[in-house]
Amino acid sequence: MSSMAKPTGPSGDESKHYFDRVRDLQMRPLWQVIDDLMPAHPVPKEKPFQWKWKEIRPLVHQAAEIVSIEEAPRRVLMLLNPGLPREQAASTQTLYAGIQILLPGEIAPAHRHTPNALRFVMEGTGAFTNVAGEKTILGPGDVVTTPTWTWHDHGNDANGPVVWLDALDIPLVNAVSGMFYEDFPAKHQPVSDASNSSQKTYGRGLRPVGEHRSTAYSPILNYPYATTKAALEGLPSSAHHPSEGRILEYVNPLTGGPILPTIDAYLQRIDPGVRLRPRRRSSSAVFMGVEGRGTLTVDGQDFAWEPYDVLVVPAWAQYSHRATGTTPSILFSYTNTPTMRALSLYREDSPEPA
Repeated sequence: MSSMAKPTGPSGDESKHYFDRVRDLQMRPLWQVIDDLMPAHPVPKEKPFQWKWKEIRPLVHQAAEIVSIEEAPRRVLMLLNPGLPREQAASTQTLYAGIQILLPGEIAPAHRHTPNALRFVMEGTGAFTNVAGEKTILGPGDVVTTPTWTWHDHGNDANGPVVWLDALDIPLVNAVSGMFYEDFPAKHQPVSDASNSSQKTYGRGLRPVGEHRSTAYSPILNYPYATTKAALEGLPSSAHHPSEGRILEYVNPLTGGPILPTIDAYLQRIDPGVRLRPRRRSSSAVFMGVEGRGTLTVDGQDFAWEPYDVLVVPAWAQYSHRATGTTPSILFSYTNTPTMRALSLYREDSPEPA
């Protein structure tokens, strides 16, 4: 909008009186801020950033020593982007990331909220999540969904702690004043399905005849890592994405779309020695290393990552991947692309390599 002619207006006392009067009436001249309001491309407030797992892991486990589950029913360390206000509790302007720990015998009480959520299990086996009456046992690498306004609780029946990444759209929901929250009357909601039937049924490309389930989010509760990784490694070379390597999206089998209405999620493999094109999207993204090692370059800044490091790519930042070492690197990621597509705001630019 910088090409617009900006009126100069009167000068001196008359001009000051005019602008004072405008300000007093809670108004502001558009021509003074038009370039900031309508830049030529997105200028996100979040910054590229990396949280190193070797630094945050001790603090996550220490949290379990200094605060009880009764004092903190959700024992989580939030990952706050330094470019955003701390009170916003955000990793990007629309996405939230946090690391949660649950000790043996602990119960994270049942509740529901309007933000959509998913979880990626990082450490431990034997904990469970119960969503809308379906109970699933968690293992490392599993992705578990918690759609908007569904009752959910967690528990740990294992012998050791379980740690997972929480991914939610809290900043988005708060930005549109859409936050609602409610506690369940008991610690646990009743379990009506302990067989993980949603994954067994819908994960095989099937749907019960006559069922009228909401298509706004995936009916699958748990996407097991072993299954997803096997599918990823089975991708033919022709499925190689020029910017992301071999990549699979966790999808809603009823629609082929994202698993949640505001968040999509991916698992990708980057092979050593492969040069991938840089990419730019109008959606923001949170990446987490899973296996191997690699480098994520964001607007010319290199972030060398190891397993369970968490990294932010702001909207419209140019980024590229590279595997380091002799083994493939695997990354999990989630973005706000479904939100941007729903608002007809999604754009993508994949320039050729230099």
